[in-house]
Amino acid sequence: MKLKKKDQVLVLSGRDKGKRGEILQVLAEAGRVLVAKVNIVTKHKKPRQQEPGGIQKMEAPIAASKVMLVCPKCNKPGRPKLDRLATGERVRVCRGCAEVIL
Repeated sequence: MKLKKKDQVLVLSGRDKGKRGEILQVLAEAGRVLVAKVNIVTKHKKPRQQEPGGIQKMEAPIAASKVMLVCPKCNKPGRPKLDRLATGERVRVCRGCAEVIL
């Protein structure tokens, strides 16, 4: 998966189509990502000893195929390509501006 935590992404489809957000968590085995302020669901929590119950709003994971990485340099969404540096390290490179994405 070419997405990492703290990457800026654009949602491509669904009810939140067009929204941008930061990745909070990557669930690689499930092929899903948790994006801040996107795919908000209501969760009914049962009261516990330490915390009260009630209805809470929280982010739910969405499929990684439904988001696209936004280049921090040119601020445009696009699919990054993987290149190797002279040191042998693999890095993500923006196809639009050819800048290395950290």
